[in-house]
Amino acid sequence: MYDPLKLSKRVYKVVSRTKNGMEERLYFRFRKDRWYGGIASADVIGCNLVCRFCWAWYFHDNPQRGRWHDPFRAAEKLIYMADKYKLRFIRLTGAEPTITRKHLIDVIEYVTDHGYKFILETNGILLGAYADYAEELAKYSKLIVRVSFKGVTPDEFQYLTGAKRDAWYLQLSALENLIEHGMRPGDQVYPAAMIGWSQDKDIEWFLEKLRAIHPALMEVDWEYVILYRHVVKLLRKTGLWPPRRYVYPGKIPEEMI
Repeated sequence: MYDPLKLSKRVYKVVSRTKNGMEERLYFRFRKDRWYGGIASADVIGCNLVCRFCWAWYFHDNPQRGRWHDPFRAAEKLIYMADKYKLRFIRLTGAEPTITRKHLIDVIEYVTDHGYKFILETNGILLGAYADYAEELAKYSKLIVRVSFKGVTPDEFQYLTGAKRDAWYLQLSALENLIEHGMRPGDQVYPAAMIGWSQDKDIEWFLEKLRAIHPALMEVDWEYVILYRHVVKLLRKTGLWPPRRYVYPGKIPEEMI
């Protein structure tokens, strides 16, 4: 087992650097994506969890596949893409955006100052551990935070990530911290949860935990494992196979399922 907070510090040293007074980060790619009705996305490198089902396993912890970008160059690339394809939303995804705090804040500020909505997809670990981080994010009115739970219980979290089970509660704390500092639950901040391996009774337990924070959080973005070819390869390697899963018709040969 590992501590995601300690891992965050180790990963930070690899995927960030300071140049000309700016915090740069390693990026894998920039792309248009279909989620949220169309969004300009940038995949970052470096995560503080090692999920055994991760769709981005082939690049998220591989710095050799990345290129350095300062926050303004990254933001300008995303804005150009959003303008070109007439997209309303921009996001960082692929790994954990919150690891590089100053870089992330600069990207959010630049993007939202230009009129776009920024969706922060995060596992919430650092926002739960550091309330001042959540407070800093909460001041951006065009920011939406999607806290993605890796399993609906601490035991499931440990099983899926290999991390200390108690770190699961930091994801709940992330929701609490963001709401406490003014973000509207269910609107500006909301939960998502991987339920590929979850029991129904555990999902109910999870919903009660969310209700205790705010009833609006019970509108969860449920996540299923999407069986991309490279995800199937990882699942075969880790020995996991999700009872709840999604297959794009015609995308995966039957012998792989």
